[in-house]
Amino acid sequence: MNARSIVPHPRAGIYYWKCDRPATFHGTIEARCPEVCLAPLQEALSERFANSTVTLRPAGGQGNHITFIADIDGVDYFVRVEDGPEHDDYIEVESFILGAVRSIGLPAPRVLAVDASRFKVPFAWQVMEKVDAPDLNEVLKKGALNLPETAEKIGRTIAQWQTIQPEGYGPFNPEILRSDERLQGFHAEYADYFFLHLDRHLDMLTVRSFLDHADAEKIRTAIETHCDLLNLESGCLVHKDLALWNILGTADEILAFIDWDDSISGDPMDDLSLLGCFHDGDVLARALRGYAAVRPLPPEYRRRFWLHLLRNMIVKAVIRVGAGYFDRDSSFFLIGSGSTGASLKTETHARLMKAVDGLNNNQEIETI
Repeated sequence: MNARSIVPHPRAGIYYWKCDRPATFHGTIEARCPEVCLAPLQEALSERFANSTVTLRPAGGQGNHITFIADIDGVDYFVRVEDGPEHDDYIEVESFILGAVRSIGLPAPRVLAVDASRFKVPFAWQVMEKVDAPDLNEVLKKGALNLPETAEKIGRTIAQWQTIQPEGYGPFNPEILRSDERLQGFHAEYADYFFLHLDRHLDMLTVRSFLDHADAEKIRTAIETHCDLLNLESGCLVHKDLALWNILGTADEILAFIDWDDSISGDPMDDLSLLGCFHDGDVLARALRGYAAVRPLPPEYRRRFWLHLLRNMIVKAVIRVGAGYFDRDSSFFLIGSGSTGASLKTETHARLMKAVDGLNNNQEIETI
């Protein structure tokens, strides 16, 4: 028997990796030291690209991966390292998804190599093409981004990647991907995935005084009242971490959608709701317009938007509280120019409770 099949995969029981993984908040709280894995990574890449000259340098970055730039025969490539104690191999799934997205003509980096086996090094690694462009959040902070026009492009692209419709729901099973070369979610029913750790998330936010008991109960009641919306006939590809910092480009052009390592099979309104975690009604209106130009909005799309915005804002609040985001300043990618961690806390709570009202009252999405 394959040893990997004896123990449940670490992704099988999580709603969102960053806050539900066994090593909670790994890579989001502690300072990272890329030099620790520099030498073994150099050796691994030199072996993988045996006929090439490979040199590495740290790339910085504020995500949960350690990142490097690899110069391979004079060309720069982007390298990510997953060093968590769970031995997560989802980077293989993400690499497959990047290929699937590229195969339907959408902008995403090409993956040159990936290895999550940990046979020779104690971490998983991935090498992909380096897109020579900043992320769109950086462009926005400089005041150079036409956000409504960009939102419409994003909406169109979301509708296009939803033509990828895997079996099952939730995170994808890497073992099935390796054996059958297809994406299949761990869960047979979408609701089984959606409710994972919901009570724990709400309890954590209450214990940490981000929510009071009345607000937590209001959230639980709203979700339970509208749980019939979770009865999906099939799922679609969901990026699940869609935000401007995961889109590379310029003021006028989207060049790549990156960081698909939280991708799931889920609801068509989920990725659109993720835009609602950060942006207001005019931006969402343009994103919906772009989406509807490619494929019809699903039945009950407003309530489904609010329901998924609510679930995503719960997760974002858990991460922001647990990882100390509310104590940071505007140098942190999540905090806008001139804002503070305290203002992010206020905005997070307000957006969370707005999602409750939107769901209960079936409000127009543009009212966000």
